[in-house]
Amino acid sequence: MTFLEYAVAFFKEGGPFLYMLAAIFVVGVAIAIERFIYLTKETTVNRRIWSQVVPLINQGNFRQVIATTQKSSAAIATALNYGISRLATARRRDDVEKAMDESLLEIIPKLEKRTHYLSALANIGMLTGLLGTVIGLIAAFASIATANPAEKASLLAASISVAMNNTASGLFVAITLLLAHMFLEAKTTKLIDSLEIANVKFLNAVVERRQDDTDDAPPLRGRASAHG
Repeated sequence: MTFLEYAVAFFKEGGPFLYMLAAIFVVGVAIAIERFIYLTKETTVNRRIWSQVVPLINQGNFRQVIATTQKSSAAIATALNYGISRLATARRRDDVEKAMDESLLEIIPKLEKRTHYLSALANIGMLTGLLGTVIGLIAAFASIATANPAEKASLLAASISVAMNNTASGLFVAITLLLAHMFLEAKTTKLIDSLEIANVKFLNAVVERRQDDTDDAPPLRGRASAHG
């Protein structure tokens, strides 16, 4: 018996709950793949943009920074746009920091989007498998109640085997989707942490730049005339 034939027989014997589990598994895997591709792409783009704007920030060339970030919809570009736009009117570091924190409120939901569905689908899959097991056992005991005594043992063994298929399938779906959820949660957290670090580095660079400009500024004329 080939694997395909075994899979077909497995689903036929397992009952309708196995088809439900298969649908849950396919949806969960599709979400996991889409989120993995999105987060990987976002991480790569953020690193590239950050490497481009760091020298410009250190030079105080914020116009060029805006020209670079406005071309991208990446998370780091959104955060920097918030911060730079606030620089024009901000008097304190806290003002710019609040603006960049506000950007994270827009960014984080996009990064965490649909990932929490995986834990829900894992729980639904496990419960569906257990329900299929219980229904299968009920049907098994009902069938042997009126069966020939000589056939009861074989019927019960076959029915229990089919019922256990539901349990095994439900656990497989749940474990797979929970592992995917844990992996994507860790990947998302790492990306959010990198954005927060980039925000702090940007703020520090801006403050240092302003302090350097203040220290290099010439003395006020009013003070010079007073000494004269």
